[in-house]
Amino acid sequence: VQLQASGGGPVQAGGSQRLSCAASGLRFSMSGQGWFRQAPGKEREFVATIGWIGGARSAYADSVKGRFTISRDNAKNTVYLQMNGLKPEDTAVHYCAARPAGYGSGSPNANVYGYWGQGTLVTVSS
Repeated sequence: VQLQASGGGPVQAGGSQRLSCAASGLRFSMSGQGWFRQAPGKEREFVATIGWIGGARSAYADSVKGRFTISRDNAKNTVYLQMNGLKPEDTAVHYCAARPAGYGSGSPNANVYGYWGQGTLVTVSS
C-alpha cells in the first residue's frame, strides 16, 4: 500500500490550498482516512477524518473547523483536504493516513492508521 500526498507549498494568509492523497494497493472506499499535521517543534496533531460507515462522515479539529473540508473520490481512490482561510499557524507538514481495509470509520487517533503518506509541506506567510 502506498499513499502519495501532493498539493502543498507556499501560500499567503487568507489563501486556499487543496491537498490530495492518492492510494495504490488499498480501496479507499473500504477504509477510513485522515489528515494530520506536524508543525516545527511540535507534536503531530489531528486535522480531519472521513469514514464510510453510515455514509461519508467527517470530523475536524476545532482549530480548522469551518475552514477545512475533507472529501473523498472513491473512483479515483483519492482523499482531499480543501483548506480555506489559511493562517500562519497552519504551517506544517501535512500527512494523509488510511486505516486497513474493513476499518471503515474515521478517527482522530493516529494510532489506528496503518498506512501513511510521505507528507507535504504547507507554508502560510502573513
